[in-house]
Amino acid sequence: MQVLLEGVELRLVRLPLAGAFRTARANRTHRDVLVVQALVADGPSGWAECVAENDPTYWPEYTAGAFRALHYHLVPRVLAGRSMHEVRGHHMAKAALEGAALDAGLRSEGRSLGDFLGVERHQVSTGIALGMAQSVENLVTVATGWVQQGHRALKLKVAPGWDVEPVRAVRAAVGDDVAIVVDANGSYDSDDRAHVNALARLSDETIGVLAIEQPFDPEDLLGHARLARHVDVPVCLDESIGSVRDLETALALGACGAVNLKVGRVGGLVEARRIHDLCLKEGIPVRCGGMLETGLGRAVNLAVAALPACTLPPDLGPSARYYARDITPAFVDRDGTMSVPIGPGLGIEPIKEVLDEVTVNQIILRTPR
Repeated sequence: MQVLLEGVELRLVRLPLAGAFRTARANRTHRDVLVVQALVADGPSGWAECVAENDPTYWPEYTAGAFRALHYHLVPRVLAGRSMHEVRGHHMAKAALEGAALDAGLRSEGRSLGDFLGVERHQVSTGIALGMAQSVENLVTVATGWVQQGHRALKLKVAPGWDVEPVRAVRAAVGDDVAIVVDANGSYDSDDRAHVNALARLSDETIGVLAIEQPFDPEDLLGHARLARHVDVPVCLDESIGSVRDLETALALGACGAVNLKVGRVGGLVEARRIHDLCLKEGIPVRCGGMLETGLGRAVNLAVAALPACTLPPDLGPSARYYARDITPAFVDRDGTMSVPIGPGLGIEPIKEVLDEVTVNQIILRTPR
């Protein structure tokens, strides 16, 4: 696929979240979203979003830094015909640039992203990620509300002191037919016996969680390997996996029983597909993770979640779960499922009037003449 770029537009947009989202590392009330548009001389533009967050609490990258990396280093190299991989790191920025160029190419060919990835499913189950609440009672109320709307999978954020009690309460309230994954965002200490005991209690069959996601620091693969030998559910790695090489190391150590696959975190769809394929070969279940994306990122996640190794519930919900007003037409669910877009490229693009209204910074870089 050849795409001749005449330029790249970078936009920083600010969107309030539909509700505050609290994790072990941060409390988010809005997102500064970096939107990348690949400008093509004789064809349709391509779109992508950079999933970096406002602060570097989940991943070393953050929105303002990604903007600079794209502006001064990645985009100039690509427009000059050089490889963006001359620049080390900056996975999320690279994924956005790769994604925008890929979207432009697929649109020009009339192919969907799902077709490019080779997906065979056109419907995927939703999975509602819930942050930590002000009380257990409040969490139960929110969780049961989503289940009553037809959603059959929940991801619950946990941290030391907020784990067994709230998860057990949600399980009792929603029943055994709802899938539950817990996510610690690396907030536990593998050398702390109380922390390890709490994680072991979370794996108790009476609570019935499908996986414990990223309990320890991303670099603590040995701690994850030790825990994996003492719990009865898969230890799902998220922040620990930034490339297929990271996954190979984790598998060799016995530290990984499942993978949360986030396209931005691993540097783009090409590397994401390599990770997926290795998981499929090794029998490792995958869940498509989310980063509170706009509709641009949600379209990517829907296609990835339809890949065959993605057997654990994803982080995918309707647009209204995240934003009162999205920059794209809203994604909606039906009976706890969502449709993989079938239009060219992402199958969706921003609404110009909304995008212009929420843009707080904008720059266009042109191909050197």
